[in-house]
Amino acid sequence: MDGVIHYLNTDLDLTSTHDLTVLAAAFEAAGVFCLHVSQGQDGPWCACFETDVQHGEPEPNIAEILTVVERLDPPLRSVWAGCSLREFNIGYDCGLKPWAFNHGLSANLLGRMAAAGVSLRVTLYPEREPVTPKRRKKKTRKRKRRAETEPRGKRKREADKTGS
Repeated sequence: MDGVIHYLNTDLDLTSTHDLTVLAAAFEAAGVFCLHVSQGQDGPWCACFETDVQHGEPEPNIAEILTVVERLDPPLRSVWAGCSLREFNIGYDCGLKPWAFNHGLSANLLGRMAAAGVSLRVTLYPEREPVTPKRRKKKTRKRKRRAETEPRGKRKREADKTGS
């Protein structure tokens, strides 16, 4: 990493007891990418979305997704309303630069989020060292010649047997 704090992306996370595949299809048809939609082993459905274009700040990404939500047909709006979790998750990579860093959300956007029943979460990812695969060291055993490891008397007896 370069040690600079920067915005990564904003995900929309949904959880529901109802099937979310139809809602996912509506989002994708409107240009919002579905990262996954699945039913968990314990029952609830989960889905995660993000915009195709990632902007330098979260507001345009959130606004784009909210526009899709606001235009949902009544049956899909019902699926949306049935979600127990509707949350924007804003992600940042952290670093030591710049000294001060901030992004804001406008009052208008916050009002749209409240009207849609969406909460907000911020995820900060710590600065990490780049992961490089470790090379396996070759195992090298120092082999001593047989002559160096056997007692002198045994070497002489074997040499006498062979006629050397």
